[in-house]
Amino acid sequence: MSSGGGRSSGGGSGGSARPRWSPAGSSVSYTPAEVRALTPVRETVEKLTPAPERRDFFLCHAWDDRAGAAKELYDQLQSRRVSVWFSEVDVRLGTQLLREIDKGLAKSKAGIVLVTPALLLRLKGESIADKELSVLLAREQLVPVVHGTTYEALREVSPMLASRSGLSTGENTIGEVAAKLGELVAP
Repeated sequence: MSSGGGRSSGGGSGGSARPRWSPAGSSVSYTPAEVRALTPVRETVEKLTPAPERRDFFLCHAWDDRAGAAKELYDQLQSRRVSVWFSEVDVRLGTQLLREIDKGLAKSKAGIVLVTPALLLRLKGESIADKELSVLLAREQLVPVVHGTTYEALREVSPMLASRSGLSTGENTIGEVAAKLGELVAP
């Protein structure tokens, strides 16, 4: 899956770069564009006061992706010891969904928006993902992860979100994306 041209997170040109937060000896490879896109998020995360109940990420996704791509990304992050607020795990039956989402957003260092064809459809109307996205866009703590679509398609639906560079599964596997996200929030 190609992330398309233009607003891609890195593409094949430009070689590789090592961000300052990537530990020595790490096998994770970044493009210069990925380093530029992720650096503001890392700087914001570094300024946060440590809190024991704080999660590394809030995962915003379309309802239709909860058992597919969102679950796969969640599992990949968990396997790397990255703590993730994920509605499928963190919202218990009988609780108020919007209130639980609000708590999850407040307790997360950064946000991931999993941009899929299903999310693009949801954003065309009003959805819970749209509300989560509004909160995440207001901060320098947002990493879009484009999966199965392009930045061009995203730009047609959400120019504000498309203006943020991030990561793409057209250029990386979900495992590679998870490794980059894990390094991004590591102490």
